[in-house]
Amino acid sequence: SSPLLQEQEVFDALFSTRRPKDGWAGLSSGLKSFGKGTAAGLATLVGAPIAGAQQGGARGFVAGLATGVASAIALPVAGLCVGVAQVGRGIANSGEAVRSARAGMMWDENKREWYFYLLDREASEIREEEVKNSAEASGSGCAESDRTVKDRAYYELLRVSTNATSAELKKAYYKEARVCHPDKNPGDPGAAKKFQELGQAYQVLSNEQSRAHYDKHGIQESSDVQMSMTDIDPRIFFAVMFGSEAVKPYIGELWIANKADSLMKDQMKMGMDAQGEDPIEMDEEAFREMAKKRSTDDVLRQRKREVECATNLREKIALFVGGSQDEGEFVAVCQAEAAEITKGAFGDVYSTAIGCALEVEAEVFLGTYQSFLGMEGQAAKMKKRGMSWNNQMKVLGAGISAARAGSKAYAEVDKLQKEAQTRNPSIEGGSGINEEHMKQATEKIEASLPVFLELAWAINTQDIARTLKQACRRLFHDAAEILPLETRLKRAEGVRILGREFLTMGKLAQKTNVKSVDAQEIRARAEVA
Repeated sequence: SSPLLQEQEVFDALFSTRRPKDGWAGLSSGLKSFGKGTAAGLATLVGAPIAGAQQGGARGFVAGLATGVASAIALPVAGLCVGVAQVGRGIANSGEAVRSARAGMMWDENKREWYFYLLDREASEIREEEVKNSAEASGSGCAESDRTVKDRAYYELLRVSTNATSAELKKAYYKEARVCHPDKNPGDPGAAKKFQELGQAYQVLSNEQSRAHYDKHGIQESSDVQMSMTDIDPRIFFAVMFGSEAVKPYIGELWIANKADSLMKDQMKMGMDAQGEDPIEMDEEAFREMAKKRSTDDVLRQRKREVECATNLREKIALFVGGSQDEGEFVAVCQAEAAEITKGAFGDVYSTAIGCALEVEAEVFLGTYQSFLGMEGQAAKMKKRGMSWNNQMKVLGAGISAARAGSKAYAEVDKLQKEAQTRNPSIEGGSGINEEHMKQATEKIEASLPVFLELAWAINTQDIARTLKQACRRLFHDAAEILPLETRLKRAEGVRILGREFLTMGKLAQKTNVKSVDAQEIRARAEVA
């Protein structure tokens, strides 16, 4: 039975045989199966004779050719058969798909079945999974009394005990940083200094070597310890750079910040596991396991983000949906909140991106149920596809511009280094650049910063749209088995109003805000982080 199981696994991997959601999914699955079968047949037709010739010469070539010809016929035919079967299955499932969708059910991509969704249930599942992961990561251990250290100042700044774990330090840092964030204290001239002191404390305590040095010698002798870029928490850095704290209830933590945090953790772990050796020498199995764990963590983190956004949206519109607020009162609340957001850093961009995403998602849901044959919903979907395509083109264009700017800056800095070496051949690398040339090199790099910021914002806009799409999907299908359709439509109407007011206020702020972000402001915000 083992060979049969292996053949079944190969067959399932090559062809799409999972249960299709509906007719369109069946057609897509069928086309994929036929395409894969054809591609595999052509690959075997070319590869089998070559492999046969290498192993058995002329006889091997003939045998390989025969195998290749047989595969070139059999695999496309198999793909076609599977494809036809998948289309048939999809058509057969279309009736169930229509009924289930009308009932407010959601499609489970993993289990391949329809189910009634509950937002609170998923939130509870995520909390349980986080607790489980945290327990596995920390292992068993009992509480200890505070360790004796030379100076407790940094621990007191973060409000943690002297035996705090790295996870506790990061949690405390993030909590305190949110409180004393410069954007949350615009009238406090000392906010930036306090924020930097908090960052310095975290930098020292989050590194094992510098923490041990600080515990032994205190703040005086630890102040000169050099910090590397890996000591910076990317999530805090991007929170300061993009001023995203005010809009966090709507969009959560930006993907770009979480991705940078994940990459930095991987880099640090590789360095530790390799015990000072080149990270490439790290055990392949361990590297694969680490990548798998990171991927699982990233999926859970994004899922949690979407659930939290959906929960926050539900709370924002609760009074309107429940009837405690009429439309006029709700509009006034939305306008006031949008106006407050636009006052912050990049507030106009955030307000526009959030408003645009919320409005179109609500239009899709409302149009599906409130128009003849769902025609308005289809029109809203077309509008959404156009917006998505436009965002993708912006990311592509900004990426090309950033690559050009980076290449140009690198070439100019490299030119300065070569000029310095020409003047003094005995000097290696860039150590021969004098202060004036170093200033020029820095200016060249800083001049390209706005281009990279544009790329980051193009990515952020796409990230916000994708996250709010999934958040709205959850909100509009939440408790469909219990709530009447009218209540869920009222939720969508509340989200549409919220999105409309955010979009209007964001566009208005963009027209009146003539100030552009230059390299100096980017550098200033980076220094605060």
